[in-house]
Amino acid sequence: MKAEHDGDLLEEDSPQENGVHTNQYSSISPPASPVAEDNPFSTYFEEKVHIPETDSQAFSFRKLWAFTGPGFLMSIAYLDPGNIESDLQSGAKAGFKLLWVLLVSTIIGLLLQRLAARLGVVTGMHLAEICNRQYPTVPRIILWLMVELAIIGSDMQEVIGCAIALNLLSVGRIPLWAGVLITITDTFVFLFLDKYGLRKLEAFFGFLITVMALSFGYEYVLVKPDQGELLKGMFVPYCAGCGPVQLEQAVGVVGAVIMPHNIYLHSALVKSREVDRKNKKEIKEANKYFFIESSIALFISFLINVFVVAVFAQAFYNKSNMEVVSVQYKDTAKASDDLFPLNNDTLEVDIYKGGVVLGCFFGPAALYIWAIGILAAGQSSTMTGTYSGQFVMEGFLNLRWSRFARVLLTRSIAITPTLLVAIFQDVQHLTGMNDFLNVLQSMQLPFALIPILTFTSLTSIMNDFNAVFYESYFIIVLLYVFAALLSIAYLCFVGYLVSYTTATVCSLLNQPAVFIEEQSEYDS
Repeated sequence: MKAEHDGDLLEEDSPQENGVHTNQYSSISPPASPVAEDNPFSTYFEEKVHIPETDSQAFSFRKLWAFTGPGFLMSIAYLDPGNIESDLQSGAKAGFKLLWVLLVSTIIGLLLQRLAARLGVVTGMHLAEICNRQYPTVPRIILWLMVELAIIGSDMQEVIGCAIALNLLSVGRIPLWAGVLITITDTFVFLFLDKYGLRKLEAFFGFLITVMALSFGYEYVLVKPDQGELLKGMFVPYCAGCGPVQLEQAVGVVGAVIMPHNIYLHSALVKSREVDRKNKKEIKEANKYFFIESSIALFISFLINVFVVAVFAQAFYNKSNMEVVSVQYKDTAKASDDLFPLNNDTLEVDIYKGGVVLGCFFGPAALYIWAIGILAAGQSSTMTGTYSGQFVMEGFLNLRWSRFARVLLTRSIAITPTLLVAIFQDVQHLTGMNDFLNVLQSMQLPFALIPILTFTSLTSIMNDFNAVFYESYFIIVLLYVFAALLSIAYLCFVGYLVSYTTATVCSLLNQPAVFIEEQSEYDS
């Protein structure tokens, strides 16, 4: 039984062993840094999960249980506060009409996560390590910076979500800026959990996912969405009566669901299982069980996302501000008066307002349970984001920092702008940052999509395990081109509106007398 680190052993193998044609990517792992060996925080791969031997050739629940873990840690990124913000915005602005976008995005995400897992299993290295070996120095540094930017953006969303959840749970007693500061300390506390063992850490993540499922599931049962409209929105790819607002939200859904750093994370997490990469049978078996586990994990995350979309689509789509203000509940009446104007404009919600509105219409319990779900989402994604940052830095730069130093750096970068907004602005500006950050994730997606598609299609890297990827390669590229065309169409439409407005204003300025005369006749 092999228990050494992947980076502790360099092996030169023969061209073919046990039916697998080996090469430098499947036989040589990156050298370990002396700093990493003495690092008390880098413990994720110190323990590898043993895969039991079974008599069953087709399927074994014992083996599936042994492989269960990395997929659920990966699925956390599909449930972070940025996703929850995107879900509720989708339901409030478009009703059930964009559920099919969520479904397609999740399926594409599953295909990409499958590629990431297979890359890690077959090569024994994660995506950042292979990028380090394939790209020249300058492109590699730029790629690393882009991925780091995505991680920091995701980290900011997690900080925002936790701060808002603490504010709601304390009924405003914990101000937003204090909630931001609290997220610094709790992150370091949770990082010590992996000292108790890999399986216990994975179990803790499973507990947080369960909390989210129960919290948002409770809201779903409470609101009782129209199941017919839900199924129609999920399986009919059409958005009747949708305009630029809904189109922008659809792009945001894609950016929130498919997160670039999560592909790097998953390719590293699968290294935590004992798989003999010289044995073709074991590699095939690992790929099969990791795919099954990822499918189950993403199905659960999809259901949780659907819960949030459906709640806000059923209860708050086309609702007005006055309808919220008129509903007086003791715990949220004051907050409603402060947050919602006394007019009949369409209600606009975010993570914070969403909790307040749920409290107004369905009672205080709905508000507190919502906040608990947001807190679980923020805390779990904080920890997976930390692992992503560590793997990316080690892979691209061959630089091994302690997890403490790594968290201190990224968390400081994420907290500084968030803290300034929390101190000098209000909650609307804080939650408004989530929309920008979701768009940022969409812009960073090619920096994970292109490398993973490229490397998993190269025979020199994947050996006999790349043939099945060509079809997925072209399908995903076509879908991405389609999304790009939609984005271009959106930008062109916005440009047209701006140019039309500018031309109209200039025309009116050139004919002031005629305008005044016509306006006077109109008034009379």
